[in-house]
Amino acid sequence: MMAAGRGGIFLYRGTCDLRRSFDRLARMVVEELGEDPLGGSWFIFLSADRRKVKVLYWDFDGYALWYKRLEAGRFELPAGDSAAIDRTELVHLLEGIKAEVVSRQPRYRREKLKIVEEKA
Repeated sequence: MMAAGRGGIFLYRGTCDLRRSFDRLARMVVEELGEDPLGGSWFIFLSADRRKVKVLYWDFDGYALWYKRLEAGRFELPAGDSAAIDRTELVHLLEGIKAEVVSRQPRYRREKLKIVEEKA
């Protein structure tokens, strides 16, 4: 799977029929998450029983889909109700880690650059 560096990581927190493929999942990204499926972000979808996960992303020249089914256990959702999650929360979800208490050490985070056009 490619590195999620070009965009964010978004978790669809509802249940999803994972028989859906590229185009239907991309439509869900637009309609349910309000995001651009071609923007380089990853979009995570879980089945109703949370034993299956699909990750949809745009890979420069077409959609890519990553799929995993657990033989035992379930994927645990990260705390909160936001669709946006970070790399650590994604790794915890995929690896089955349930973090009861998480404490982050301060890190530098560059703000996104905003280009403002000046009217002459």
